[in-house]
Amino acid sequence: MSISSRFSVAIHILALLEINKEGVCTSEYLAGSINTNPVVVRKIVGMLKKANLVEVRPGIAGTELVKELSEVTLFDVYKAVNVVNEKELFSIHDNPNPECPVGRNIQDTIEPFFIAAQVAMEEVLKSHTLKNIVQDIVTKEEMY
Repeated sequence: MSISSRFSVAIHILALLEINKEGVCTSEYLAGSINTNPVVVRKIVGMLKKANLVEVRPGIAGTELVKELSEVTLFDVYKAVNVVNEKELFSIHDNPNPECPVGRNIQDTIEPFFIAAQVAMEEVLKSHTLKNIVQDIVTKEEMY
């Protein structure tokens, strides 16, 4: 099982909003780049709006970034789209056999490792911004 694709789609949306900031970014336009349904884009844009990362212009088709790219970490995006709850990145199977020494102890034994791994991953996400993502995309596109 992997983290919901909402996270990568949200990053895609935000990067495209910056790269196409002179154009109009409708949900149809964004969906065309992502190769998904505009309804999916509208749902994720709604989550990004609720997190104060984007603004949807009423009466005019389009969405735009609210903050500078350097102010938005990947962790901000991760939290905005509700990818996973705190300390729940890794699921531990329910109802192991309490009659078995492993079954009786497995959950309490592995949970601290799983929590530490999630915290470490989230620290990495906090250390990178959308500016890093957009700069890398622009550099790769220039080489294309």
